[in-house]
Amino acid sequence: MTSTPAELVTPALLRGWRLSTEASGKEDRGTVLVIGGARSTPGAVMLTGLAGLRVGAGRLTMALADSAAIAVAVAIPESGVVGLPEEDGGIDGGAAGKVLESELSTASAVVIGPGLDDAEQAAALLQSVVPLLGEKTQVVLDAFALGVLPGLPELYDALAGRLVLTPNGAEILRLLEDEDADEDSLDLPKASLEVARKYSAVVSAHNVITAPDGRSWEVPAGNSGLGTSGSGDVLAGAVGGFLARGATPEQAACWGTYLHAVSGDRLSASRGPLSFLARELLEAMPPVIAELN
Repeated sequence: MTSTPAELVTPALLRGWRLSTEASGKEDRGTVLVIGGARSTPGAVMLTGLAGLRVGAGRLTMALADSAAIAVAVAIPESGVVGLPEEDGGIDGGAAGKVLESELSTASAVVIGPGLDDAEQAAALLQSVVPLLGEKTQVVLDAFALGVLPGLPELYDALAGRLVLTPNGAEILRLLEDEDADEDSLDLPKASLEVARKYSAVVSAHNVITAPDGRSWEVPAGNSGLGTSGSGDVLAGAVGGFLARGATPEQAACWGTYLHAVSGDRLSASRGPLSFLARELLEAMPPVIAELN
């Protein structure tokens, strides 16, 4: 099966995929669980979790290194926070599943990876938590959790059809296990399709969204200012939030990628092309969502 020409992600397209805003309580809007955050990088989990709430998820739980958990809980009172066992300041990945068993079985969407700082522990984390996911739980993998996926075929088979990946160019090459390729000469549409098919996942990479069946979409927005610390965490959280609200993986990836890119463009115009912060995307997103409803 070959790829089809990319369809532009426009307001009209997204309005056709509009999610219901009717809810009798927070549970009707879905639950997002974010897992990551070493002792030195709790901010990544915070940005991801807040993005999930900003796009309309009803409930948020963040799981991160125990030594940072109390501070994060105080900083974000809208969230539940779970402290995870640590090893040398990072998460003890193998111990996480037992601590998070109830949250994993009930979450609508789980985002894994923001703020992780060790590849071996990231792999242990995935091996620990994926078997405990609910049957209908959707998953977003980012950063280290995405990078270790090639070595865990039994896990990406288990996640087939309910997985979104948010790689950069270097991570695409890692997912394809192509050590000889040059990121600068990467054929992004072709490589994204290869990744999507290999992992039975929807891929959002550099504003191109690709499904395993060859369908693809392109967001005609975004700027170099989005290449800033924490920006990818916001994108992953936005995708996770839309998944929690009931979007399909491709819909969530298109919504989240569009929202991330357009918000970045508006901040670039008001703050300067390289002057805005990832946290400011969280404030820029709601007006964009309002225009699409």
